Amino acid sequence: MSIKQLTITVLIAIVTFISCNNTTDKASEINPIFTHLNKIKGQGILFGHQDDLAYGMHWSYSKGGSDVKGVSGDYPALFGWELGGIEEDREVNLDSVPFDAMKRLAIYGHEKGGVNTFSWHPFSPIDSISSWNGDAVVVKHILPGGSHHQAFKNQLDKVAQFLNELKDNTGQSIPFIFRPWHEMDGGWFWWGTKACTPEELKLLFRFTVAYLRNEKGMSQMLVAYSPDRNFDTKNEYLTWYPGDDVVEILGMDNYWDFKQENGEQDVIKKLHVVIETANEKGKLSALTETGLSNVTDSLWFTQKLGVVLSDSLVKKELSYAMVWRNDPKVHFFFPYPGHPAAPDAKVMLEANHILLLNDYIDLLKKNL
Repeated sequence: MSIKQLTITVLIAIVTFISCNNTTDKASEINPIFTHLNKIKGQGILFGHQDDLAYGMHWSYSKGGSDVKGVSGDYPALFGWELGGIEEDREVNLDSVPFDAMKRLAIYGHEKGGVNTFSWHPFSPIDSISSWNGDAVVVKHILPGGSHHQAFKNQLDKVAQFLNELKDNTGQSIPFIFRPWHEMDGGWFWWGTKACTPEELKLLFRFTVAYLRNEKGMSQMLVAYSPDRNFDTKNEYLTWYPGDDVVEILGMDNYWDFKQENGEQDVIKKLHVVIETANEKGKLSALTETGLSNVTDSLWFTQKLGVVLSDSLVKKELSYAMVWRNDPKVHFFFPYPGHPAAPDAKVMLEANHILLLNDYIDLLKKNL
């Protein structure tokens, strides 16, 4: 065994000990999101939209605003948010959403009965380069024992402070889904295939979760594992998997396959791998990120995404699916009122097994 292999082995043992021996109750046993999604599994798939409450194609920070609501008459059941920038004490995130507004809107979404999910694309704690520098060797330097490990913990402290300040009107912490280090099987992030090994990523993932749960007391957090679409088998899917003890949701991000001819069938096959693996492990499953940039196909929602979500196994087992954001300066992934694809999106969202916010609330009332 080489010195490098021995070092990785020792680090795995240390981080495994930390994550497995200092936890209290498992998140899946005490988190209401996990309980609720398990209760309604097979009765509907939550529909989600990134930054839905913050801005849309023709508005921003208007109370009650939502392009999904504008098209369908109701809010999405799942609200996506991005934390990138919080680690550098920035006032706004990568998508120009002020963190004070995000906090207010995430609380608003929770109080209305929805689910919040957070991604995090951090700037490197070494030199502040963005997450999209896929060739930058960062991960090995921020692991325990690395030259910038303390700097990375300082970043996590800021993430934890923000998330721990999400409280309801009774002062109770708001439950949420955290989706760190996603799309690690691609080469575009500094935690991806060009600059990081699967063993290093697993260590980073495990340390991140252990630190937030054990050192920062974040028992309100569910954790999602979501590689991109670069797999066909269970073993390939689990290449970067950090362990059953730190993950509650198994997901997949997939934009690429939808752009290929009959690509929705590949999406279905890969979701079957995700679902079957999740079921074996007692986890939830999700299509954690997807969409068609600028919705250039007016029938995409019924003929592509709708076909995937209507597959018999997907319909029975998947917990949620989320499309990306609507930024008028960059791109949009959900049609706005008046867009040619809006009627088609409305049809898909009216399907009995697709849950918008009020659908989700009504279903919970029947099951709890």
